[in-house]
Amino acid sequence: MNLRNFLLTATFVIASQGVFAQFNILNAKAPEEIGVKTEAQEKYDNNTPLEYGYVDDRDILWSKMTWEKIVLDERINFPLYYPVDTMNIGKERRSLFDVLVKNIKNGNIKDIYADSYFTTKQTWDQVAEGMMKIDTADLGYEQFNAGEPISPEYIDTTAITSYHVKEYKIKGLWYFDKRQGELKYRIMALCPVIPDVYFIDSDDGDLIDAFWVFYPDVREVLNEAKSFNNKNTAMPISFDHIMNSRRFGAYMYKEENVYQDRKIDEYIPNDALMQLLESDRIKTKIRDFELDQWQY
Repeated sequence: MNLRNFLLTATFVIASQGVFAQFNILNAKAPEEIGVKTEAQEKYDNNTPLEYGYVDDRDILWSKMTWEKIVLDERINFPLYYPVDTMNIGKERRSLFDVLVKNIKNGNIKDIYADSYFTTKQTWDQVAEGMMKIDTADLGYEQFNAGEPISPEYIDTTAITSYHVKEYKIKGLWYFDKRQGELKYRIMALCPVIPDVYFIDSDDGDLIDAFWVFYPDVREVLNEAKSFNNKNTAMPISFDHIMNSRRFGAYMYKEENVYQDRKIDEYIPNDALMQLLESDRIKTKIRDFELDQWQY
């Protein structure tokens, strides 16, 4: 039995390398052929996200909705942030923000929202307007006041890019599946957090939510996009795999509660240490619920 399991594991690893690697890199006759799947790869490729199993509402013994922040300054979260400069890197590598924006623009992601409760839909034009600032230099104002057209060199345009993304917010549901007898987690929403474009150069500028997406709706897109794997570059990891397997560092900043889902910093203000301790307390409370279900 052990030999059989070993052979199955080895087969899966070899097959995964063919699926997740940079396609055709060793057999390419020209640089243009790198990353292009062969007909055989296209035929046998089954690169689809792992389907969520059906969970009946009656099987949910307990649940808790939480909101978390993924701070991109942490090393474990770098695969979600880089690359920020796409001029000198292959087109197969893009940051999570670039993947989301590209697929919103081309229509693969149809619905974006202004909040994590999905109450207000937005269009990309509305979002893009808040991510761009246009300034006119003094010489440009002099031309305008003189009745002359403003020269393009006197117009300065600043746009939010993946370089400016500071955090990601995720909304997810922790629930205890009594049929499976275990605590599980399901991501419900994802949001890039960016600085206010009008205070982009200020250290004290506020961070704002760029847009929210319903996570199950973007799984196909995130599964096709690959992130860099430090341990094995032949096997990139999809963003969907990273998020569902929780291969990131995050801390809770809010849980659903009777006080209109108030945030931690609303009832523990101006004390970062106590806020982190409160976040850990919420995590411990969720984890202990599963442990308390078992009796020996």
